[in-house]
Amino acid sequence: MSTTTKNQNPESDPRVKAVFDDIRATRKSDFINNMWHYLAFDPGLLETTWAEVKAVMATPSALDPLVKELLYIAVSVTNGCGYCAHSHTAAARAKGMTDEQHADLLRVISLAAKTNQLATALQLPVDPVFDADHHP
Repeated sequence: MSTTTKNQNPESDPRVKAVFDDIRATRKSDFINNMWHYLAFDPGLLETTWAEVKAVMATPSALDPLVKELLYIAVSVTNGCGYCAHSHTAAARAKGMTDEQHADLLRVISLAAKTNQLATALQLPVDPVFDADHHP
């Protein structure tokens, strides 16, 4: 099967079915989105990708679940992944993102893009106090 064509019955593979069942249980939803359907052509890649997503995005950590989604949106926009920007915007809304928060996020993303480009174009040296190895 090609990576550009969704398998009509990916759950006929027990490894794929196990991942899809875990996605359903973790997300408390029967919906399996296209990312997982398209990764199902390679059960090993599907398993490792889901394990990473589950560990980072679905496991409680120091970051609030909504903050994780906002970060995912920002990185997805930066990397030009429309699919991820759409899916994580929907996830952020499901986790309580308001229109005002979304507007603030877009302002931060666009400001960071502008200042990142300016800093790169100006070839700015890093201030010593910003260096990760700097110890006051």
